[in-house]
Amino acid sequence: MSEYVTYAVGQQDFRNIREAGSVYIDKTQFIEKIIRQNNQFMFLARPRRFGKSLFLSTLRYFFEGKRELFKGLCVDSMDWDWHPYPVLYLDLNPNRYDIEGKLEAVLNGLFRDWEKKYSIDFVDPDYSQRLRTIIKTAHEKTGRQVVILVDEYDKPLVGNMNNEEQFEHYQAQLASIYSNFKTMAEDIRLVFLTGVSRFSKLSVFSDLNNLNDISFDNEYADICGITADELFENFQTGINGIAREAGRDYEWACEQLRQNYDGYRFAIKGSDIYNPWSVLNAMQKSVILFYWNQTGRPTVVAEALRNMDVDLESLDNTTCTHDELMGLDLKNPNPLALMYQTGYLTIKDYDPYDNVYTLGIPNKEARDGLFNELVPFYVSVKKGSPENVVREILKSIREGNPKLLVKNLNAFLAGIPYDMHMEDENNLQNAIFVLLTLIGANAQVEVHTSDGRIDMLIEHRRFIYIIELKFDGSAEDAIDQIRKKEYARKFDTDPRSVFSIGLNFSTRTRRLDPPVIE
Repeated sequence: MSEYVTYAVGQQDFRNIREAGSVYIDKTQFIEKIIRQNNQFMFLARPRRFGKSLFLSTLRYFFEGKRELFKGLCVDSMDWDWHPYPVLYLDLNPNRYDIEGKLEAVLNGLFRDWEKKYSIDFVDPDYSQRLRTIIKTAHEKTGRQVVILVDEYDKPLVGNMNNEEQFEHYQAQLASIYSNFKTMAEDIRLVFLTGVSRFSKLSVFSDLNNLNDISFDNEYADICGITADELFENFQTGINGIAREAGRDYEWACEQLRQNYDGYRFAIKGSDIYNPWSVLNAMQKSVILFYWNQTGRPTVVAEALRNMDVDLESLDNTTCTHDELMGLDLKNPNPLALMYQTGYLTIKDYDPYDNVYTLGIPNKEARDGLFNELVPFYVSVKKGSPENVVREILKSIREGNPKLLVKNLNAFLAGIPYDMHMEDENNLQNAIFVLLTLIGANAQVEVHTSDGRIDMLIEHRRFIYIIELKFDGSAEDAIDQIRKKEYARKFDTDPRSVFSIGLNFSTRTRRLDPPVIE
């Protein structure tokens, strides 16, 4: 009989996972760390679907004294009395906050349950005062300090980034709620907040200046997500299932998991992290697809990138300081901080001398999600023709036909609306780069050589295409630059056929002129 394993896809309740016998990655060593360090106010930022809610749920059952759920886990051997604490679980995640009064309705429902639990008769109309009464009463009636867990503290704010009035209203409401944590410290054992973003220049945390942000701490780098060791220790059955369904071997499946889901890093010395949502889905369905991309769209990220005129290819090797990476001003979002905190960029390296991080796109799935969202900004071919354009471009690359490649690129460019900003070379390069990346071509822009930079390079297993692009110039000047800079010499020892292509884009015709090809 084959081994049957269950994977808790979409399950964020620790008790349900443990009672069902589903695969669980033991993260309880971090609970012991929190207890030993005697932290009182903690904050963790991670991208969506990375296990924040599950960790908070684990904390909840730990402090509620449910020791039977922790049998065999790391924290089970900890010297702990397992006496229950009063736990207030403020879950802001399941709701949308796009209508007026939604936050108040959510708070009212939660507060009403707590007031009933602790027999609070008088209900103050002020939400901040209501929470103060709940915390004080829970402490007095149980004799234990209160544990407060806030899941997705920023959900009402993120959902209203384009609604200034609603954003400011929710910001003030949340600030009044969270301000109680500091002033009632004597009644509180632990406050643990999670969210996608660590906002700067906001008053949400202004009264909680002793908040311990562990989002970048090396010792908490692996608190969410799946490390390589955890993957191979817990998912061998699932990996074998993926290999079997694809008719390939175990090593192939491991490499596909790595390329598509690995590559996240949340601290200077942190491990590489696999996306847990995608891994669990892949294990359950025995096929590798872009599952994380199906759970949300990076619309705000794409708009910020487009407005900032960012060189898209450079995102795989861009730098920023710690302060730039850590803070996020929603009134004027920094695209790099926004992309990092939402999971579309990750830490690749760190220079301690200059205090500079090198960032890059984590994996194929993150790249696909980002670039698909950028399509409407750059790509709008005529109705019914996108599939044909994609098919013909790939065919021309595979067959080593540079003339047909340019012809098909022109078909793509002809579909870009006239209100699209195509008045400079960077936007044109970005548009072509987005298209080639999305269709699976191995494309790079601004490739360094010993004597300059190749505008665009396309590599295939049999062919190499060196492209120099001019803007309202001439294709002859473009090919002459390739010759003078000896761009092709970089591939002298490469067995593949090399094509040098000189191109010119005319803003008058909005097309590529006839190319010069060598």
